[in-house]
Amino acid sequence: MHAHVILAAGQGTRMKSRLPKVLHPLLGKPMLAYAVEAALALDPKRLIVVVGHGAEAVKEALRDYPVAFAQQKEQLGTAHALLQAEPLLGDFPGPVLVTQGDTPLLRPETLGALLKGVREGAGMALLTVELEDPTGYGRILREGEEVLGNVEEKDASPEVRAIREVNAGAYAFDGFLFQALKEVGNQNAQGEYYLPDLIAIYRAHGRRVAAVRGVAEEALGVNTREELARVEGILLAQLRSVWMRRGVRMVLPESIYLEPSVELAPDVTLWPGVVLKGRTRIGEGCEVGPYAVLEDTVLEPGARVLAHTVAQGAHLHPGADAGPFARLRPGAVLMEEAHVGNFVEVKKSVLHKGVKAGHLAYLGDAEVGEGANIGAGVITANYDGKRKHRTEIGKGAFIGSNSVLVAPVKVGDHALVGAGSVITHEVPSEALAVARSRQRNLEGYARKKLLEEG
Repeated sequence: MHAHVILAAGQGTRMKSRLPKVLHPLLGKPMLAYAVEAALALDPKRLIVVVGHGAEAVKEALRDYPVAFAQQKEQLGTAHALLQAEPLLGDFPGPVLVTQGDTPLLRPETLGALLKGVREGAGMALLTVELEDPTGYGRILREGEEVLGNVEEKDASPEVRAIREVNAGAYAFDGFLFQALKEVGNQNAQGEYYLPDLIAIYRAHGRRVAAVRGVAEEALGVNTREELARVEGILLAQLRSVWMRRGVRMVLPESIYLEPSVELAPDVTLWPGVVLKGRTRIGEGCEVGPYAVLEDTVLEPGARVLAHTVAQGAHLHPGADAGPFARLRPGAVLMEEAHVGNFVEVKKSVLHKGVKAGHLAYLGDAEVGEGANIGAGVITANYDGKRKHRTEIGKGAFIGSNSVLVAPVKVGDHALVGAGSVITHEVPSEALAVARSRQRNLEGYARKKLLEEG
């Protein structure tokens, strides 16, 4: 078992945002969550997040993770931040793993390699990568395989800046860590206590410093909106590849957005521009049409969502379909073979087997029985200005076009509602309800009107 410390980075003024940098979302979850989850994958004895700017917001964002928090009240550098975790670690003998909250691409396997370096005799192990453009990173000084030090770019000479091996900001330490931290000084351009200064301190105490070479992509940090977009693009490409290898068909995959919380079965087809968010689950053989947006939505095997449909908190059973241009709001349930067509909105309603609502309807707070037909322009008027009310439509019922069902109201099994009706009372089973003014034709009226005006 290991102790782990995640260093939550500060505000990040280059993000031009009031939101703490590490809380900016990547594929639907905070950037910091990726660092936390990578550490948790190693089964740590204790996981500590050091918080500074936006501490309360960070704590709230991580409320579902088994973490403890240490507070860095003054932003005096990375070594100072780590020192704040000492009271929570007690006399833990190590190894202690330290990562940054703004490097979300670090994998558990890489972090595990750092821990292995300490277990195999190093007092300190750090992650290094070689970059084509090392601008902004601390450069690694070495003599053969021996790591001699790390120089921050702002303190580096032109010769040192030419070095392409850089410090990726992840470390493992033995139990000497907190004693060594007390020896870190702030004699540098920023007047801060730098974590990489521990390299020289460990060496001065006769402890070996090992370097673990990583993949350059993993070291990508986020300090700007552009870097955030770049990292998100990498995560998204990785996620698409995972699902395609598992049998999902993506047409023009680079146009598809999905989050790690989404679950997909084999033989799902996703057309261009699809957006899948939250706890969306899509079963075998389902098809999601172009530019559809699904959030926290379940598609059972064989269900279909057509182009430009938006579904949030909906559930489609086998053979059900929605769209194009349908809107399924939370609580919308389409049972087997139910159909919701273009410009139909469904909210907190159950449409039972075989229900058809083909065009331009609103079904809110309703239960629609098996085989019922909902005509174009039908509205369940569910809100009286203060409360929502239920509408019940029986199996096999036929609701004529442009009708309004004023809830609470019930339409019985196999009943008919005439087009253009406003229904305010119960319609018995197998009855015809017509609630509209009788048509009158005034012969010659139009010709007479034209003569008067002309």
